[in-house]
Amino acid sequence: MNTSDMADIKERGLVLLGCGKMGSAMLEGWLKQGLPTRSVWVNDPYPSDWLKSLDGLNLNQDLPANPAIVLVAVKPQMMVDALPSLSKLGNGETLFLSVAAGTPISAYEAMLGNQTPIIRAMPNTPAAIARGITAICGNNHATATHMSLAETLLSAVGQVVRLDGEHQMDAVTGVSGSGPAYVFHLIETLAAAGVAQGLSPELSMQLAKATVGGAGALAEAADEDPAQLRVNVTSPAGTTAAALEVLMDENTGFPDLLTRAVAAAANRSKELANG
Repeated sequence: MNTSDMADIKERGLVLLGCGKMGSAMLEGWLKQGLPTRSVWVNDPYPSDWLKSLDGLNLNQDLPANPAIVLVAVKPQMMVDALPSLSKLGNGETLFLSVAAGTPISAYEAMLGNQTPIIRAMPNTPAAIARGITAICGNNHATATHMSLAETLLSAVGQVVRLDGEHQMDAVTGVSGSGPAYVFHLIETLAAAGVAQGLSPELSMQLAKATVGGAGALAEAADEDPAQLRVNVTSPAGTTAAALEVLMDENTGFPDLLTRAVAAAANRSKELANG
């Protein structure tokens, strides 16, 4: 977190509305970067033991009059109950940053006022180990300074990308927001396939986890793109080629399957946004 951002937050305060796994992961990252607990207000009806143990944290107390930022991290279904209590902070200098899935910027403007600076973000669960990726977009009142502040805050838990507009958020939800679940299911099914070939469940799961985790790390670190990395490990008429014939089949393999899966998630995201 840069010096000016830190100074502004220290002086005016940072509010977390909801602090579950995602909010806690972010808060832990900010505290490690030097944000003092006394500058943080957390409103959460069921605070974790970790939150309760943080000395100096303003837990479920009256909020500051003009906080630098309010991070909205409650479940979408709790939004209607939680946000109106903060309407007095709308149409002002406070930036509202939402990491809640499925809630469009227009919904926040309706609850907080259409002059409110609002940034919508879509993080994913690897944020819990600072390996997430978050996509952000803002409304017309979110300035370049606001976007920079949001990017700085969210970089505490991984990479941050800026979208061309909110119209891309449903697709992002389908790829990276929901994507970790697809990878976890790949690990499950890869391990089960190993068991079907005679491996013990423990050994097969260890092999599957390490293979998927290692391949992902290599894909991020390598200069070659994933297609070339695939070619690099595929000998003509070899074992990998035999497996890829199945996985790359246009009708029954990954191309069709993942296209349909991502479209289903993106369509559901649209449905949630439209109520």
